Amino acid sequence: MPIKTFRGLIPTGGQDTVTLHTNNGAIGYRIVKLEAISRTPGASADESVIKIYKVEQTAASIDGVIDFNDQTLIGVAYWSAATSSGSPATMNIIVENEIFNQDIFITHKNVSTGGSEACNYYLELEQVKLDLNENTVATLKDIRNITG
Repeated sequence: MPIKTFRGLIPTGGQDTVTLHTNNGAIGYRIVKLEAISRTPGASADESVIKIYKVEQTAASIDGVIDFNDQTLIGVAYWSAATSSGSPATMNIIVENEIFNQDIFITHKNVSTGGSEACNYYLELEQVKLDLNENTVATLKDIRNITG
């Protein structure tokens, strides 16, 4: 099935919504790529954490803490760069191989000391056609995450 791409620039402490829900939930999605880069790479020392959730986050919960015990967390990218040319940027990415059929939420937190730089993200999602049973399971998982 086709790949859908999304990209954006999120300020530190910000959140983007990727609208994926449909009326019948027959299309699911799986993360195939997640990348991040500072808005001004090389201009300042920078460390950013981009996280993808299955549920919307409150402003107070958007942080740089990565906790894989959180069942609503399905992807993380950590971007780090220094101002000197001898220090290359690093990026660590971990994504869940889970299929979902509802909206997802992307957060950003600059974790540099005093950091306030925004961060860009690039996301690729593979579309997956769901049969009735898969649709029901994905939808029930998403409902449990919203109400649980």
